[in-house]
Amino acid sequence: MEAELTTDIVVRPVRDVDAEALGRVHATCWHETYDHLISKAALENVSARRLAELWTHWASQGPDFKMFAALVEGEIVGFVGSGPARDRDAPRDRELYFIYLLDRFHGTGIGQRLFDAAIEDGESVYLWVAEDNPRAHGFYTRNGFALDGASHTEPFLGETLTEVRFVR
Repeated sequence: MEAELTTDIVVRPVRDVDAEALGRVHATCWHETYDHLISKAALENVSARRLAELWTHWASQGPDFKMFAALVEGEIVGFVGSGPARDRDAPRDRELYFIYLLDRFHGTGIGQRLFDAAIEDGESVYLWVAEDNPRAHGFYTRNGFALDGASHTEPFLGETLTEVRFVR
Protein backbone atom coordinates (compact mmCIF):
# COMPACT_ATOMS: atom_id res chain seq x y z
CA MET A 1 0.00 0.00 0.00
CA GLU A 2 1.50 3.29 -1.08
CA ALA A 3 1.28 6.39 1.05
CA GLU A 4 0.04 9.48 -0.73
CA LEU A 5 2.37 12.42 -1.03
CA THR A 6 0.55 15.71 -1.39
CA THR A 7 3.55 17.52 -2.80
CA ASP A 8 5.38 17.81 -6.09
CA ILE A 9 7.77 14.98 -6.88
CA VAL A 10 10.30 15.51 -9.64
CA VAL A 11 12.54 12.80 -11.07
CA ARG A 12 15.21 14.27 -13.33
CA PRO A 13 18.73 13.54 -14.54
CA VAL A 14 21.52 14.16 -12.04
CA ARG A 15 23.38 17.44 -12.57
CA ASP A 16 26.90 18.45 -11.54
CA VAL A 17 25.46 20.91 -9.02
CA ASP A 18 23.66 18.03 -7.25
CA ALA A 19 26.88 16.39 -6.01
CA GLU A 20 26.89 17.87 -2.50
CA ALA A 21 23.20 17.11 -1.84
CA LEU A 22 23.58 13.63 -3.33
CA GLY A 23 26.55 12.97 -1.07
CA ARG A 24 24.50 13.88 2.01
CA VAL A 25 21.49 11.78 0.95
CA HIS A 26 23.76 8.87 -0.04
CA ALA A 27 25.45 8.87 3.38
CA THR A 28 22.07 8.99 5.17
CA CYS A 29 20.69 6.17 3.02
CA TRP A 30 23.69 4.00 3.80
CA HIS A 31 23.06 4.52 7.52
CA GLU A 32 19.38 3.68 7.11
CA THR A 33 19.95 0.66 4.84
CA TYR A 34 23.01 -0.98 6.37
CA ASP A 35 22.68 -0.24 10.10
CA HIS A 36 21.83 -3.89 10.80
CA LEU A 37 24.57 -5.26 8.48
CA ILE A 38 27.60 -3.06 9.14
CA SER A 39 29.00 -1.87 12.47
CA LYS A 40 28.10 1.55 13.79
CA ALA A 41 31.80 2.44 13.82
CA ALA A 42 32.17 1.69 10.10
CA LEU A 43 29.03 3.67 9.25
CA GLU A 44 30.30 6.64 11.25
CA ASN A 45 33.25 6.79 8.85
CA VAL A 46 30.94 7.43 5.89
CA SER A 47 31.82 10.83 4.53
CA ALA A 48 29.14 12.84 2.75
CA ARG A 49 31.97 14.88 1.23
CA ARG A 50 33.69 11.79 -0.19
CA LEU A 51 30.40 10.54 -1.61
CA ALA A 52 29.84 13.98 -3.16
CA GLU A 53 33.22 13.61 -4.90
CA LEU A 54 32.07 10.26 -6.30
CA TRP A 55 28.86 11.90 -7.53
CA THR A 56 30.90 14.56 -9.32
CA HIS A 57 32.55 11.71 -11.22
CA TRP A 58 29.35 9.72 -11.81
CA ALA A 59 27.43 12.76 -13.07
CA SER A 60 30.01 13.22 -15.83
CA GLN A 61 29.71 9.70 -17.28
CA GLY A 62 28.64 9.23 -20.88
CA PRO A 63 25.22 8.57 -22.41
CA ASP A 64 25.30 4.83 -21.56
CA PHE A 65 24.91 5.79 -17.91
CA LYS A 66 21.54 6.84 -16.52
CA MET A 67 21.69 8.74 -13.24
CA PHE A 68 18.50 10.28 -11.86
CA ALA A 69 17.58 12.12 -8.68
CA ALA A 70 14.18 12.32 -7.02
CA LEU A 71 13.25 15.66 -5.48
CA VAL A 72 10.44 16.48 -3.09
CA GLU A 73 9.80 20.20 -2.61
CA GLY A 74 13.11 20.88 -4.36
CA GLU A 75 15.20 18.66 -2.06
CA ILE A 76 16.89 15.46 -3.23
CA VAL A 77 15.42 12.46 -1.39
CA GLY A 78 16.71 9.57 -3.51
CA PHE A 79 18.66 8.54 -6.57
CA VAL A 80 19.25 5.72 -9.03
CA GLY A 81 22.00 4.72 -11.42
CA SER A 82 22.32 2.18 -14.22
CA GLY A 83 24.77 1.53 -17.01
CA PRO A 84 26.88 -1.04 -18.78
CA ALA A 85 27.47 -4.32 -16.93
CA ARG A 86 30.59 -4.29 -14.75
CA ASP A 87 30.99 -8.04 -14.19
CA ARG A 88 33.01 -10.22 -16.57
CA ASP A 89 30.40 -12.98 -16.26
CA ALA A 90 27.43 -10.59 -16.40
CA PRO A 91 24.13 -12.30 -17.22
CA ARG A 92 22.90 -9.13 -18.99
CA ASP A 93 24.53 -6.21 -20.82
CA ARG A 94 23.00 -3.64 -18.47
CA GLU A 95 23.25 -3.33 -14.68
CA LEU A 96 21.22 -1.42 -12.11
CA TYR A 97 24.07 -0.10 -9.94
CA PHE A 98 22.04 1.36 -7.10
CA ILE A 99 18.75 2.82 -6.03
CA TYR A 100 18.44 4.56 -2.68
CA LEU A 101 15.61 6.48 -1.12
CA LEU A 102 15.43 8.08 2.31
CA ASP A 103 13.43 5.83 4.68
CA ARG A 104 10.69 8.36 5.25
CA PHE A 105 9.78 8.21 1.54
CA HIS A 106 9.52 4.41 1.33
CA GLY A 107 6.07 3.34 0.18
CA THR A 108 5.30 6.62 -1.61
CA GLY A 109 5.93 5.44 -5.18
CA ILE A 110 9.10 7.53 -5.53
CA GLY A 111 11.32 4.43 -5.60
CA GLN A 112 9.27 3.06 -8.49
CA ARG A 113 9.56 6.36 -10.36
CA LEU A 114 13.33 6.29 -9.91
CA PHE A 115 13.50 2.69 -11.12
CA ASP A 116 11.35 3.50 -14.16
CA ALA A 117 13.62 6.44 -15.06
CA ALA A 118 16.78 4.31 -15.10
CA ILE A 119 15.41 1.04 -16.51
CA GLU A 120 13.22 0.85 -19.58
CA ASP A 121 10.02 -1.16 -19.44
CA GLY A 122 10.87 -4.83 -19.99
CA GLU A 123 14.61 -4.10 -20.30
CA SER A 124 16.91 -7.05 -19.55
CA VAL A 125 19.05 -6.05 -16.60
CA TYR A 126 20.69 -7.42 -13.46
CA LEU A 127 21.67 -6.05 -10.07
CA TRP A 128 23.40 -6.95 -6.82
CA VAL A 129 21.68 -6.31 -3.49
CA ALA A 130 22.49 -7.08 0.13
CA GLU A 131 21.41 -10.61 0.98
CA ASP A 132 19.69 -9.38 4.16
CA ASN A 133 17.53 -6.62 2.65
CA PRO A 134 14.00 -8.04 2.40
CA ARG A 135 12.38 -4.73 1.47
CA ALA A 136 14.65 -4.39 -1.59
CA HIS A 137 14.14 -8.05 -2.50
CA GLY A 138 10.37 -7.49 -2.53
CA PHE A 139 10.72 -4.35 -4.66
CA TYR A 140 12.83 -6.12 -7.28
CA THR A 141 10.56 -9.17 -7.33
CA ARG A 142 7.57 -6.89 -7.98
CA ASN A 143 9.54 -5.44 -10.90
CA GLY A 144 10.03 -8.82 -12.56
CA PHE A 145 13.42 -9.82 -11.15
CA ALA A 146 14.37 -13.23 -9.78
CA LEU A 147 17.39 -14.47 -7.87
CA ASP A 148 19.70 -16.41 -10.18
CA GLY A 149 21.67 -18.18 -7.44
CA ALA A 150 24.82 -16.05 -7.69
CA SER A 151 26.22 -14.39 -4.57
CA HIS A 152 29.47 -12.82 -3.49
CA THR A 153 31.01 -11.11 -0.51
CA GLU A 154 32.12 -7.55 -1.13
CA PRO A 155 34.32 -5.26 0.94
CA PHE A 156 32.13 -2.48 2.29
CA LEU A 157 33.35 0.31 4.57
CA GLY A 158 36.22 -1.87 5.77
CA GLU A 159 33.94 -4.81 6.54
CA THR A 160 32.21 -7.34 4.31
CA LEU A 161 28.71 -7.51 2.88
CA THR A 162 27.14 -10.54 1.20
CA GLU A 163 25.23 -9.66 -1.95
CA VAL A 164 22.90 -11.74 -4.10
CA ARG A 165 22.17 -11.24 -7.79
CA PHE A 166 18.74 -10.59 -9.27
CA VAL A 167 18.13 -10.88 -13.03
CA ARG A 168 15.31 -9.81 -15.30
